[in-house]
This record gives sequence, C-alpha cells and structure tokens, in this order.
Amino acid sequence: MNNFCSDLRENNPNNRDSDIGQVLIEALPYIRKFEDKTFVIKYGGAAMKDEILKNAFAQNITLLRKVGINVVLVHGGGDAITRTAEKLGIETRFIHGKRVTDRNMIDVVQMTLAGKLNQDIVRLISEHGGKAVGVSGLDADTIRALPCAEAGQLGLVGEVSCINTAYLDLLCRAKLIPVIAPIGFDEDGNVYNINADDAASAIAIALKAEKLIYVSDVAGVHCGDRILKSVCKSEAADLIENGIISGGMIPKSLSAYKTLDAGVHKVHLIDGRFIHSLLLEIFTNQGVGTQFVVERETEENTTQQS
Repeated sequence: MNNFCSDLRENNPNNRDSDIGQVLIEALPYIRKFEDKTFVIKYGGAAMKDEILKNAFAQNITLLRKVGINVVLVHGGGDAITRTAEKLGIETRFIHGKRVTDRNMIDVVQMTLAGKLNQDIVRLISEHGGKAVGVSGLDADTIRALPCAEAGQLGLVGEVSCINTAYLDLLCRAKLIPVIAPIGFDEDGNVYNINADDAASAIAIALKAEKLIYVSDVAGVHCGDRILKSVCKSEAADLIENGIISGGMIPKSLSAYKTLDAGVHKVHLIDGRFIHSLLLEIFTNQGVGTQFVVERETEENTTQQS
C-alpha cells in the first residue's frame, strides 16, 4: 500500500503540486513572525566556492530580504587570502589555527576581503534581484577593534571593540543588504584582521539580532549518526563533558552561548554544502541544522525555528 501511494504521488502532478504548496504554507507563519527582524549571517566554506551553491545562496539571501527580513551578511575568505599571498610571494603562517598577520599580510587581507571577494558577493546578490552594498569594517567606523590577546605572536589580529549600529541600521532601513568584510581599525589607525565568526557574533549582539546563522561546512552537532536539532545551554555542558561535543565544535558552542547570553534569540549552525539549507532551516518546522537556545522550549512550542 505504501509503495502504491508513493508511486501514485510520483506519477500524479496534482499531488506533487500539493506537496509544494504545503511547503509554502508551512513557511507562512515564519515569514510573518520574522518580518522586520534582523538576521546576521556568517557566510563561509563551500558555499563561497562552488558556483551552484554560490548562486543558490545569493537567491536565498535575496528572498529573505524580499519577505521583509533585515539581512546583514558577514563573509570569510581565508582561502582567497592565502592564494593572493602566494601570488605576491608572501608567506602564510598559522598559530593555533589563526593567521599570523604582519604589515604585509594585513595589506593582503584588506585587498582580498574588502576588494574583489566582497564585490563578487555583492554582484551575485544583485544579479538575483537583491540590493546589496559592500561594507568594509573600515567604512563609517563599522568595526572598531583592539589587538587580540595573542597579538605578540599573531601581529595585527584584532578583536571587536565597537560596532557602528547606526550605519548598519540605516542601510537596513533602506532595504539594502550590507555585505561586511571583517576588518577593523583602532584609534591609532592600525588595521586588524578579525575572525569572521567573531565579527558576526559581535554584530549580531550589537544589532540585537533575532538570529545569528553560521553557514559553513559543518552540518551541526552530531550525536552518533544524527544531527541534534536543538541544544540548550545545560545540555551543551553535558555534551561537552561526555565528549559528544568535541574538538572545534567546543569553541563554536561556547561562542554561540556567549552570543545568546548577550541577547540574540537563537544561533543556528547549518551546512552550506546542502543547497537551499538556509531557507530550509528558517522556514520549515524541522530545519536542517542545529539551533542553540538558552533554555529547552516547551512541548507545545518545539518546532525548529519558533
């Protein structure tokens, strides 16, 4: 019987159209709920490299803005920085996964992140009907920075000290999509390379964003063969203690809860290698990644994105 129903559904266009309609109807309450809310999205990984994924992501971002969500996009670009440095004969070194950034390297970082890479993202969103504007952290004091704690070893690697929310709010009110290159500067005019994840978190906190969404090559928090759809703060502590959350996922989880504690409603971790994962995470009940929340939601309100 099940096979018969499956075959009937596949061969009946009316049923197929009904399924599509159901997906759209499922999205409606989320569209209504998130209208005029702000989402900060950190963009990185394969979704920035594969042409199909790049175009799908640009479409997703455009759709979010068209349904009334304020979208602020922060992008990475480590591979592009390394390639540019190689072409210029500048050595690339890392300490504990962080790029050593001397005067020569900060020029490469600024040239790459705030230059072609940023403008390529802006262009692609524009091609799909969105109105994006490239923003360097240096523009209008968008990102003020301080030397990081390991500056003695890492050089011009910074931490966010202040975000110019007035400028970003102005762009959002104009229905533009800020595409932000994560570099900043201090009161002495020194330019700093800033980790894109950290910049996105700081911007989400400053803007009092509804959501911070990390689009990367990580599907979420794994427990055995399954991805945990939702993890609250107390559960995360247990998962870390029991070794289920381990390695690089530990700092990601701790950073997520630091962001939540500062007032952001939810933090999502989704796999950008899965086409349209951004829309599926936001506009469907089940989602596709892991959402971090402060407290476990009640039984009557357990849908993924509520």
